[in-house]
Amino acid sequence: MVSITATYDGDLRCTATHGPSGSTLTTDAPLDNQGKGEAFSPTDLCATALITCIATTMAIKARSMGIELGKMEMSVEKHMSLKNPRRIARLPVEIKIGDILDEKQKTRLERVAHACPVHHSLHPDIEMPITITWGDESPE
Repeated sequence: MVSITATYDGDLRCTATHGPSGSTLTTDAPLDNQGKGEAFSPTDLCATALITCIATTMAIKARSMGIELGKMEMSVEKHMSLKNPRRIARLPVEIKIGDILDEKQKTRLERVAHACPVHHSLHPDIEMPITITWGDESPE
C-alpha cells in the first residue's frame, strides 16, 4: 500500500505528496478547461503514468532476461473526447529503444509493454496503440 495525500491550493491547482518519499507534484487544470496549463493536469498524469509504466515494466522484464535496455525515448499524445462526458479518448504511445535485440527478445518485451499495470487499469474504451522502434528500424 502506498499513501498519497493532496491539497486543493485554489485557482484550480492541487499539490500531491507521495507518502513514502515525500516528493511532491503540482497539478493545474488545462487551458481548454479553465486552467492556466502551468503544470501537469490530472489527465496528463494518466498519460504520463502509462508511458512510464510501460518503460518500467519493459526494463524489469529485460533485466530478468539478462538485458540492460539502456536509454528509451517515449512519447504519448493525450486526446480528449469531443463529446461529454469529458474523458481521455486516445493515448497513442511511441517508444524508441536503441538496443538491437533478437526477435524473441523483442516479442517478449513488446508483450510486456501491452501488459503493464497502468495499461490494464485504464478503461478499455481508451485507445492505446503502442509503436516500438528498435535500434535503427524506422517506425511502421
